[in-house]
Amino acid sequence: MKQYKQLTSGQRYQIYGLKQAGLNQTRIAQKIGVDKSTISREFRRNKGQRGWRPKQAQSLRDERKQTCINGKQFSSDSWAEVERLIREDLSPEQAANRLKLEGELQISHEAIYRHVYADKRDGGDLCQHLRSQKPRRKRYASGQERRGTIKNRVSIDERPEIVDQKTRMGDWEGDTVIGKNHKGGLVTLAERKSRYVLAGHIRSKHAEGVTAMTTSLLSPHKDKCHTITFDNGKEFAGHERIAAELQTAIYFAHPYRSWERGLNENSNGLLRNTSQPTDFKK
Repeated sequence: MKQYKQLTSGQRYQIYGLKQAGLNQTRIAQKIGVDKSTISREFRRNKGQRGWRPKQAQSLRDERKQTCINGKQFSSDSWAEVERLIREDLSPEQAANRLKLEGELQISHEAIYRHVYADKRDGGDLCQHLRSQKPRRKRYASGQERRGTIKNRVSIDERPEIVDQKTRMGDWEGDTVIGKNHKGGLVTLAERKSRYVLAGHIRSKHAEGVTAMTTSLLSPHKDKCHTITFDNGKEFAGHERIAAELQTAIYFAHPYRSWERGLNENSNGLLRNTSQPTDFKK
């Protein structure tokens, strides 16, 4: 995702001067120190009947920023901007963070989800741009594991409480993302505090390859590898070898509780989103 900077009033007057001097948007962006899309977006969103002017642009920006204070209703222009980002396949979390970063709108991702589902009830198609497309909730009898048992695995229930606090570096979450028709895939690892993500290609989901790739990815970070929390897939059957080579403690999430590795799950979703639509699947 591109990084945006919120423009100040002073920068808007500087932009006006550079524009009057005949500089194009790319050169203006270089002079100001922002992405060129920030300049393009500024001219598009904050122009009036007489074109783009710095004072009017700042006023329009300030008005949008105040569209939702203490629960007040968002304007139609604000929702249009939210919908534009969703149609670009940003998640509600990404859209909310981008709008906040740009200083355009303070909105929670929960509010965006509610808007998307309200649109669905009205026959709209915004929900088709959400990353997760599940027609119904899966039902599992008493949460029983149906994929077999991994020998000597240790439950997440025994994981130190400090891992939940995210106050130290070195607590990782791991999973695999498998390619189309089960041809190849990725081992993915996410560090809980920094949100640093590692990914490595595997030819298949067999435990031997997954074990080798996991140790290869984490070996350079061995001094920052206190714990790893894996999914319950049988591809992690080599967890004891991983623990021995990395000198770390390994735990397993409960079956069908993906939120216990929420960062890893979200990272995998982003990888699928940025890949070709048919490259990877859950």
